[in-house]
Amino acid sequence: MPTEKTDTTIALPPPKTRGVQSLEEVLQRRRSIRELATPPLTWGEIGQLLWSAQGITNAEGLRTTPSAGALYPMELYVATADGVFHYEPRAHAVTRTLDADVRAELRKLSLDQDCMNAPCVVIMAAVAERVTKKYPEVGDICVKLEVGHAMQNLLLQVTALGLASVPVGAFDPRKLRKLLRLPADQEVMYLAPVGRGK
Repeated sequence: MPTEKTDTTIALPPPKTRGVQSLEEVLQRRRSIRELATPPLTWGEIGQLLWSAQGITNAEGLRTTPSAGALYPMELYVATADGVFHYEPRAHAVTRTLDADVRAELRKLSLDQDCMNAPCVVIMAAVAERVTKKYPEVGDICVKLEVGHAMQNLLLQVTALGLASVPVGAFDPRKLRKLLRLPADQEVMYLAPVGRGK
């Protein structure tokens, strides 16, 4: 169980907003790939993935993923060999929240799936109250829809970068919250192990 925390912040390279493939080509090629090679991703690649899911796209602070009322309940984390990092969309930076490599524990809490041996795991968490407070009747479904939008953005970016991933929804959210030392109001919603295809 990780015990140390650190506030080390890493500024990510600016996101690229032009690619060499069309959206249609990326859609055609997107597949869920479970066999992932272990060489680490670069911070440029990780930053591009995080930006695709929750990056700021204009001066008003709107993001790549649609959000009910622009309330943005999502919180993104990434687990690597160097620890767990929290994404800060406005700064396009990550701050380390845990020094420990928790990927083996992530795998155990995700039905011990082989794909979780990835060099990096993107963790999508949400603070549902940001939305349910304003939209009590539909807020819960809006949060789930937003997480789905973000995951698809991320998977398309994975494909565009020539990487491989598969969305993982089979896990114990309470145990993951404890493992990751997340605040009580954050719930893990989705996981994306990412690596290079074998």
